[in-house]
This record gives sequence, structure tokens and C-alpha cells, in this order.
Amino acid sequence: MRSLIDILDLTVEELDDLIATACDIIADPDKYAERCKRRKLATLFYEPSTRTRLSFEAAMLELGGSVIGFSEATSSSAAKGESVADTAKVISCYADIIAMRHPKEGAALVAANNASIPVINAGDGGHCHPTQTLADLLTIYREKGRFDHLTVGLCGDLKFGRTVHSLINALSRYEGVKFVLISPEELKLPSYVKNEALKKKGLEYLQTTSLEQAMPLMDILYMTRIQQERFADMDEYLRLKDSYVLTPEKLKTAKPDMCILHPLPRVNEISVKVDDDPRACYFKQVLNGKYMRMALILKLLEEAKA
Repeated sequence: MRSLIDILDLTVEELDDLIATACDIIADPDKYAERCKRRKLATLFYEPSTRTRLSFEAAMLELGGSVIGFSEATSSSAAKGESVADTAKVISCYADIIAMRHPKEGAALVAANNASIPVINAGDGGHCHPTQTLADLLTIYREKGRFDHLTVGLCGDLKFGRTVHSLINALSRYEGVKFVLISPEELKLPSYVKNEALKKKGLEYLQTTSLEQAMPLMDILYMTRIQQERFADMDEYLRLKDSYVLTPEKLKTAKPDMCILHPLPRVNEISVKVDDDPRACYFKQVLNGKYMRMALILKLLEEAKA
């Protein structure tokens, strides 16, 4: 049974196919309106979510399917002590595919190993978030027309940012990609991501604490929030939370066609004054996430039938 736990579970060719399917859905949505008729998606969200949960639900509904599930752990039998493994076995009796978010790294893999239906990782702790990366990739493709030979800046929480880890892993497979890693010293990219995705592949990267220094270099700027929920020490969070704030003034040295992304939600890290800048693509990113999740649901359900 095929599941999606990590973005590296998909080959470059499969990513290209998903993007092609998403673009076809955008061009001709009526063609896909009944593709998942009588199929059910279970959304198992043990952590709060707006975009990811609702975009999965919208994706399944627009494919003609239906949705069951829960939006917080306290409304499920997890509150009674039920394990992720048992929950996966139970939900397999009711649904055709699962999308799961969980605060613990590896929880989605446990679910996939125990379910008899496909499982999609909708974020597991600070590990990875592959379907956000699919949204990111479709946005980059629609804005830039390619993935190779781009300079990609990632700014903010690079230590706990699962969206950052997944995007680096995905883009590191394309030729000529360079990375600019912008963060406070305390929130630098983990060494295991740096070693596996960058050093081992001989990719060029720059580490800096200065967004202003990096600004003229970038084709893509991926802003992230400092995530309060990942900090054990509230004082450290309060000290770091406003490390980077993107404003129109800071964008004056950026390339005129730079693409600004953000996985959302934002707190203070992008001024609302940036929203009207033509380079701001983060709300396009939200919509692109729905299309890519539609494409992924179709792929995994069709493979499950085969």
C-alpha cells in the first residue's frame, strides 16, 4: 500500500506528473468532479490546522468524494489513550485514504505501517510536511516555470520548520539550485538536513543571520514564522519571535521578479503592506495546495486500486 510520509517518497518524475495533473485540474476542473465519487477521506488532525485540513477536505469534495474525521485529539479516542497504530487500523474500516497531522515525529509512519489504506502525512512534529512542499513546488513552477538554477532563500525557523526541511529535500534534486539559509544562531538548519540534502550532494549554500544581506541574491524567498509551539522555554521564544520582519522597505534591494512564499499562518514576519506587492505569492500558494492535494489523492487512490 503506497503512502506519502516524506517528500523523498516521490521521485522527480512523480513530482512532475503531480504538477501536470494539478495544472490539468486548474484548466478543466469539471473533468475531475466525479473522480472520487463514493470514496472517503479521513482527516485525523491531532494538532490545530486551518489551511492543511480544510484544503484536504476541499480537495476531496471537489473530486466528488466525502470527508470524515476529527480536528483535535481531544475529540478522538486518543483522549482515552488509543494508540496511533490502533486508530489507523480502525479508520481503515471506514475510509479509503487518511490525511494525518500529529505533533510527534514519526507518527504518520506508524499510521502507514498499520493502516490498510494509503496515509498522507499532513505534518509530523518538526520532521516534515510533504503536501505543503507540493503546494510550494506548484507555486514556484507557476511563477518561475522551472525548478533548476534558482537561488532559494529560507528565512526564520530553520530548526523546527518542517516545511523548510521538506522543501530543501525536494529542491536539492534539481540542477543548479542554491540555498541561502537565514536564521538566528539558535534556529539554524539541523545538521542532519544540511549533511544529507546539501553537503552530500555538493550543493552551494550560504548561511547568514542577515535578511538584508541575502535579499539581492534570491529568486525565491521562503519566509517562516518562529513557532511558539516548538519551544520548551517561553523566554527564548519571546526573544526570537520577531527576528525577521519582511517590509516593503526591505524589499527595495530584491529582484523585481522575486517570489515571496510563506506556508502560513503568519504572525509578524511579513507586514500586511507586502500583500499588495506583485511578488507576494503566499495566498496563491494556499490555492495551489488544494490542487496538489487533489492530484495526490487521485494518485494514491488509483495506485491502491491497481
